[in-house]
Amino acid sequence: MKKKKIIITGGPGTGKSSIVHHLEELNYKCLHEISRDVIREAQLNGIEQLFLEDPLLFSRKLMEGRIDQFREAEENPSEIIFIDRGIPDVTAYMDYLGTEYPEEFVEPSRKYKYDKIFILPPWRAIYKSDNERYESFDQASKISIYLNNTYESYGYQPILVPEASIEERANFILNNLGS
Repeated sequence: MKKKKIIITGGPGTGKSSIVHHLEELNYKCLHEISRDVIREAQLNGIEQLFLEDPLLFSRKLMEGRIDQFREAEENPSEIIFIDRGIPDVTAYMDYLGTEYPEEFVEPSRKYKYDKIFILPPWRAIYKSDNERYESFDQASKISIYLNNTYESYGYQPILVPEASIEERANFILNNLGS
């Protein structure tokens, strides 16, 4: 059976990490979001919002980490691997901010391909900001549009995950993996 690399994406505060943690509890192999680690590292070095202060450096660190995750998924023996955000998320965020970037940011999205993309829509009832999530709900909603459009521009057909409990959303994803 072909290994499936499944992306779970969406704007900030849409429930991605909660679903990924739930899938992990169901014994699926999952790779977690890396941006919080990059943000915390920058904050420890005195840079409060690296993404806003140096978006190319922040994005380069994310791109490297997401390529590493793709390779890790390739090498893992699990047949299905869920990944919290994918490589195209990097350029989607830069497009949202209007940040110009070199071709080196586009090429990995063409080279490293995933099998399915699930996108979680903005959902005001569950949205919360925190130390690493500084976007407003309206900004998170706009980011979601950029994410969807970016994945479509790379030939994907993102599947919209409905608003429901964590368990129901995880089941929706599992039931829509297809062949």
